Amino acid sequence: MFSIGDFAKHGRVSVRMLRHYDAIGLLRPAHVDPFSGYRSYTGDQLARLNRVIALKDLGFTLTQVQEILDAEIGADELRGMLRLRRAELEAAIAADEARLKAVEARLRSIESEGSMPTEDVVVKSLPAVRVAELTGTASGYVNEEIGPVVQGLYQELFGALGPITPSGPLIAYYEDDTDGERVLIHAAVPIAAETDGSEGFSTVRLAEVPAAATILHRGSMETVLSSYQALAKWVDSHGYRANGPAREFYLECPDDGDKWITELQQPITKA
Repeated sequence: MFSIGDFAKHGRVSVRMLRHYDAIGLLRPAHVDPFSGYRSYTGDQLARLNRVIALKDLGFTLTQVQEILDAEIGADELRGMLRLRRAELEAAIAADEARLKAVEARLRSIESEGSMPTEDVVVKSLPAVRVAELTGTASGYVNEEIGPVVQGLYQELFGALGPITPSGPLIAYYEDDTDGERVLIHAAVPIAAETDGSEGFSTVRLAEVPAAATILHRGSMETVLSSYQALAKWVDSHGYRANGPAREFYLECPDDGDKWITELQQPITKA
């Protein structure tokens, strides 16, 4: 038998916590001295304590923990709950990180307010290009919505290309879907090879653009907001308007996303 202090030490919990578990009937002492009121526990009770702490840390309420333990759940089922909870926490962490990156992108745009790119923007024509492309949809123009769709499309596209070698940098462009609520995403790669329509992708000719305002974005696409807004402000302040969907021309895409170089290309016409 262990005193409550020793049992708390072996279970890596506080004495106060054990007293609370006793009070609510979650983990009763094996013996309570009728004269002194001292609580004593057995080594076998460590198993129940371990389950209580594991389930509580998985996010269950103490009432739910009581119900689960009364059902005599096994170690395998607990392991399954742990895997599920780990996946939920990892998803929550990823979502929080994405939100923080989005806030950082907004902050950079706020910090650049009042400044206007001049030499950074270049107006030029874009030649017609024949591309292999796949199309998908996202629910909005935010990185956490668009990014996974673009990545998935390119993975599928390169699988479908097989022996066909791209003849230039990747190109992505976005349009409002016909319902006006979603974004139509085109993931494309220039090709020179002949196709017969059975390859698993569409072959499209992107028309020549007589005039496009372009700006280089250096860094990951998670930080592209400030570059897009700088380009939009330049177009507006110089008496132009957009004349078709903007393109992303991925010039350099090393493994380190912070070292990417992407040319943002906005077709324009005089307002």
